[in-house]
Amino acid sequence: MSVPDESEASAATPLLAPVEGVPPVLDTAAEISAAAALLVAGTGPLAVDAERASGFRYSARAYLIQLRRAGAGTFLIDPIPVTDALAPLAEAINGLEWVLHSADQDLPGLAELGLRPARLFDTELGGRLAGFERVGLAAMVERLLGRALRKGHGAADWSTRPLPADWLNYAALDVELLLELRDAVAAALDEQGKSDWAAQEFEYIRTLDPPAPKAERWRRTSGIHTLRRTRQLAVVRELWTTRDALARARDVAPARILPDVAIIAAATAEPKSIAQLRTLPVFGGPRQRRYSREWLAAIERGRTLPDSELPPLTQPFDGPPPVNRWERRDPAAAGRLTRARAAMGELSAEHTIPVENLLAPDLVRRLCWDGLPDYDAAEPSAVDGFLKSGGARPWQRELAVPRLAVALRPVG
Repeated sequence: MSVPDESEASAATPLLAPVEGVPPVLDTAAEISAAAALLVAGTGPLAVDAERASGFRYSARAYLIQLRRAGAGTFLIDPIPVTDALAPLAEAINGLEWVLHSADQDLPGLAELGLRPARLFDTELGGRLAGFERVGLAAMVERLLGRALRKGHGAADWSTRPLPADWLNYAALDVELLLELRDAVAAALDEQGKSDWAAQEFEYIRTLDPPAPKAERWRRTSGIHTLRRTRQLAVVRELWTTRDALARARDVAPARILPDVAIIAAATAEPKSIAQLRTLPVFGGPRQRRYSREWLAAIERGRTLPDSELPPLTQPFDGPPPVNRWERRDPAAAGRLTRARAAMGELSAEHTIPVENLLAPDLVRRLCWDGLPDYDAAEPSAVDGFLKSGGARPWQRELAVPRLAVALRPVG
């Protein structure tokens, strides 16, 4: 298969609605069982997509599931009313190959519902490995299939009920051409000799454990870099923790409870009364006023915390320090990283694969900082062992180890 160049793609034919029409939303146990039977009778892989309510809800749960299989058609499922009735669906589809676009976004929420694929094909990741510059669903459908998808509701609040008709049309279109896209991406990977690499990546994503919660997530509060006192950081931590608990209890996105800018303003001003608190931006609004006592109590906890319990100004490093400090702290490590990055850049150009897909940049940094006991030798077996322990797949190690082993050795 010859893949059309992005700059030479002809005008795409618009696809404004599913060819078979927008199917009804299924939200009863009987409808789920009937859909499962139809899916079992279908053939081939299963196109899967899920819509969440990111930015609106605290949870990452799926609020709509879209499925399509040859011989069965398209199904739109509202899992919220039938969370306890999805066993027939799981039995019907969990043994199939699933086709998703950006699978890592949807698999965790689907797994919460007992839906897990036996095999996986990720069209977005496949596009990256095939060297496509634009890997969004609409861009890839246009390039490989010559169709223009109607888009526009991906960032909507999918917890809304009832779901508007144009949203459902958008949702159905997300799986309308996904099976055809899978075949086109698979052909491109096969033509480039990358099918086995892709299979290893898909399996890695399919079996990946959920990420562990990041430590001290409150330090990611936007604007925290403007604060210069540990006492202010303590106030941020208390407000952030209070907000997170309220957001979790209400299943509302934290920023909708209290935006980061308000937390930073309160940490800077340190109000000592509700009246003072309500003069600050946002805190005087009707949605925040109801929690004035909780906000003030959080501020007071941070303001009166013993000095011995104050958080440090900077978060302790879990791994290498920021790269801009390497030259001063360890010039030899800085040199290793420069050479390793150059080697990975060369590999990226040779194989037309983004450097971050060749090897996780954090893994390269850890390798260069203190990953080996002896950099003078930098034996390939030692490099391979380190990368393997960090989760690098066989195809990645096969490409990267010879180049990195040379790059890690001292110059001169």
